[in-house]
Amino acid sequence: MARKMQRSIFVSWPAAILLLVLLMTLLAPWISPYDPDAQSLADRLQQPSWAHVLGTDALGRDTFSRVLHGGRFSLSVAFITTLFSLLVGTVLGLLSALRGGWLDELFLRANDLLLALPEIVIALLIIAVMGPGFSTMVLSVGVVAWTPTARLVRSMAAQALSTHHVEASRHAGASRWFVLRHHVLPYLAGPVLAQTALRFGLLLVLLGSLSYLGIGVQPPQSDWGSMLAEAQPHALRAPWGLVAPGAAIFLVSFCVTLLGNRITRALNGQDVLATETEAEAND
Repeated sequence: MARKMQRSIFVSWPAAILLLVLLMTLLAPWISPYDPDAQSLADRLQQPSWAHVLGTDALGRDTFSRVLHGGRFSLSVAFITTLFSLLVGTVLGLLSALRGGWLDELFLRANDLLLALPEIVIALLIIAVMGPGFSTMVLSVGVVAWTPTARLVRSMAAQALSTHHVEASRHAGASRWFVLRHHVLPYLAGPVLAQTALRFGLLLVLLGSLSYLGIGVQPPQSDWGSMLAEAQPHALRAPWGLVAPGAAIFLVSFCVTLLGNRITRALNGQDVLATETEAEAND
């Protein structure tokens, strides 16, 4: 299994690209050629050159340096939000599947309600009440980000608990924790990890959208979404200001999605999209 995971996941071009992006953002303070907040109006909207690899923005700031530093914020917020949704969704989904009855019914109805509303609408409502900021943005997205994971965990855990070997373990006197650890969690590992990778890409785009609307990260802090908003008024004259952060968001989301699918195939030979569809159909 370890060799299979290594060949199909870690030794692949999506993993190499993600590792490169991660290293560049982590090392941004040391490898960026300029201060990302240093303004020079005499150098505003310059084309890409040897002095400025990705050109400059409307305030003369180096775009390459801002992409590196903005990536640190974008990726860290997306990671925290994804981890939060994974933990909350897994716990609630397992509780719903294990307890059943009225608790399971209540969970399904609440989950359906949250899934019916666009995530960005709920996030906008929470930010409007609490005000913009780092913690508010993480909370607003985290409140709704767990619902797809919880739905998938609940559906697949219910399938695992209904199998014959789980019934045999229960009749043999196995505890609920033993059944959960040896029968349910291994069955969930592949699809949940793969869907988490998919959710990371989606949440990265969602968080970028909030920053693009001006209600996410606040100046002087910047991320890829706010860079898109700042570059939009000058799109015709300086399109590189849009291309750089937009390409970064697309590249990271695309590579993470590919890795998520590879994780599922390596663990259980299934495609994550097909697995998630079947789980919802059996719900």
